[in-house]
Amino acid sequence: MSGSVVDNTVSSGNSSAAIPTDVSGQILDLDEDDDLEVFSKDTTLTDGSSFNASMQTSPASMINQYKFEEDADTKDIFVTVDNPESHVTAIETYITYRVMTKTTRSEFDSSEFEVRRRYQDFLWLKGRLEEAHPTLIVHPLPEKFVVKGMVERFNEDFIETRRRALHRFLNKIAEHPIFSSSEDFKIFLTAASGELTSHKKQGPGFLSRMGDTVKAVAAAVRGVRNRPQEFTEMQEYVEAFSQKIISLDKVTQRIVREQKEYLEELKECGPTYALWSQSEEELAEPLKNVAGCVDRCCKETEEQVKNLSDHLIPVLHEYVLCADTLKAVLRRRDNIQADFEAKTEALATKKANRDTMRDDLDKAEDRLEWANNALKSDWTRWQKVMRTDLRSAFVDTAERNVSYYEKCLAVWESFLHSQRTDAEGNGKVDFS
Repeated sequence: MSGSVVDNTVSSGNSSAAIPTDVSGQILDLDEDDDLEVFSKDTTLTDGSSFNASMQTSPASMINQYKFEEDADTKDIFVTVDNPESHVTAIETYITYRVMTKTTRSEFDSSEFEVRRRYQDFLWLKGRLEEAHPTLIVHPLPEKFVVKGMVERFNEDFIETRRRALHRFLNKIAEHPIFSSSEDFKIFLTAASGELTSHKKQGPGFLSRMGDTVKAVAAAVRGVRNRPQEFTEMQEYVEAFSQKIISLDKVTQRIVREQKEYLEELKECGPTYALWSQSEEELAEPLKNVAGCVDRCCKETEEQVKNLSDHLIPVLHEYVLCADTLKAVLRRRDNIQADFEAKTEALATKKANRDTMRDDLDKAEDRLEWANNALKSDWTRWQKVMRTDLRSAFVDTAERNVSYYEKCLAVWESFLHSQRTDAEGNGKVDFS
């Protein structure tokens, strides 16, 4: 790995260009669905049966490995995702993002790195973290959102939505006490494109992953007999959380859609009042004032809709995906327990190869203990982060709502004040 700052470039057969200000009309013919995604649920082939043989599985090592630090001031790695570029080859068109890293960690060869990554690379990182730590909670990536049969385009909003989600994903990994020290994460942040490609090929092959998938399905069908109560309670919590956050996400998106419709109607009111003022001499001034007030409220409403779309909806939808991630993590834990129970039964019923089976059972027991300890520790961490994120989003939304309504109130109060002043000056109507 190079110790200098890495600047990943496109191969000579490709052409790259910075995204223009308006790319809504730029048609991109994509052969890969992975690069047409806006918000990814679990896409790894395994549902939890993979296990890194190099992991320490003794009780002492598990406690040491999964000691979660809560001191936020110790953060020593900062990641930024920005500067999207389109790349066009003879085969495909795709988007890459610049990933800039600053760190003081001694295991890095330099304090700053700069690489370019496409969505597939982020997906690879997520999969590797899940394979190595099946019962830790990996923050979700933006999910697939492909509409077949339609003209496929990347517009500015699409790209910016994905960029923000990818930026948040990497920073969640960087803040995690275990994931941030992963060798795969380090390679993702620092390796040149060729080195990353070589590293990605070192993972388990297709047949191996299919074998893991078959084992996971068998474990799921077999089920667990004696799930500890704490994990049953986790499962119930996740189901309830999922229902609530999905409902809130849908309602909020519907509110935004209705506000956009209201905004379009409101935009038609101002010109109507202004046009009317031209034919009503006695009402000309108040009509013009109403038109001005409506236009000012339009601008504030437009900003309000943008704030909800940019700040509240992404957080809510992110935790919809988190709920799916938690369900997958709990399934993986159950699969590990089911494997242990199956080996226990096999040892009790078979007489041949008992020594080998005893060794396998001991390993399965260590693996289960490791998985349980990891999940319990990360569950507490995740709940704390989730509550902080949602509380921050709700407070921010409340403050923006107060500001929005105060501004609109001030607009209409200024209109009323002007009408009172005119009425008092003309000795006509008392608005008090």
